[in-house]
Amino acid sequence: MAVAFFLGLLLAFPLRSDDSARQSKLQREVDQAMGKLPGAIVMVDVTTRTVLAAHAMDVASLRLEAPGSTLKPFLLMAMLESGKLDPKQKLICHRTLKIGSAQLDCTHPAEVTELDAAEAIAYSCNSYVAQVASRWNGTELVELLRRTGFDTPSGLVRQEASGRIALPSNLEELQIEALGYRGIVVTPLELLEAYRKLALRAGQKNLGVDAPVFKGLEDSVAFGMAHAAWVDGMNIAGKTGTSVARNTKQTHGFFVGYAPAENPEIAVVVFLAQGRGLDAAAVAQPVFSAFAKFREAQ
Repeated sequence: MAVAFFLGLLLAFPLRSDDSARQSKLQREVDQAMGKLPGAIVMVDVTTRTVLAAHAMDVASLRLEAPGSTLKPFLLMAMLESGKLDPKQKLICHRTLKIGSAQLDCTHPAEVTELDAAEAIAYSCNSYVAQVASRWNGTELVELLRRTGFDTPSGLVRQEASGRIALPSNLEELQIEALGYRGIVVTPLELLEAYRKLALRAGQKNLGVDAPVFKGLEDSVAFGMAHAAWVDGMNIAGKTGTSVARNTKQTHGFFVGYAPAENPEIAVVVFLAQGRGLDAAAVAQPVFSAFAKFREAQ
């Protein structure tokens, strides 16, 4: 199955000869970073959507899982744009967070007790997002997630699964879905395409009211929850996500990001079938590092 997917990629996105050396090096780094871990990595060119390297594309295109905290930037951006969120207002993190049967305690440093919008993204604060999500209704949340493309194939390969988005019936379900824990499942490729579009926006410089979210994504890698992806000499923006795999008690992890943050060229998604978002960020680190070295050598 994996061979068929890669043949499909080559047909859909033929390689130019001057790209071959870079893509070969990036492919080796992606394969080495993933090793025997269960999951997938995909890297794309932000502008052309060309797949530069991929490991387990069949998993990336067909596996449906809850995206966890990778949803947070899109929620906060929509709330900022609608005027329902003051980016400078500090909200108290209660740290312990139970919504219905779901235990969603914050895992950022204990000394972080009050956060604004940028800090909520950097530290992936569940308490903050649960509080602001209550300012929306279920229909508004579903419309946002659909606009973002979380139930639409990415178009990066010919055969893909489509994410599913449920309409929350009460406040508890809305908060849990906004946190990416239940009520929504996506493929890694759908997440990658959503963040690729964020990367395009980041390169436009005029970020308007959404600027705090983009700052939070950079801070997440610089010193926040995605710091395991940090590479000296290159700014990276990204977000981790951890949730419970379907029909098991095992967590799975995502990292999605782009670089260089100020003028993005690549976007990367890492999915680990067993692990946490922190672990996925650590897998992404050598891939970003290899890309940074390639750019320096040019």
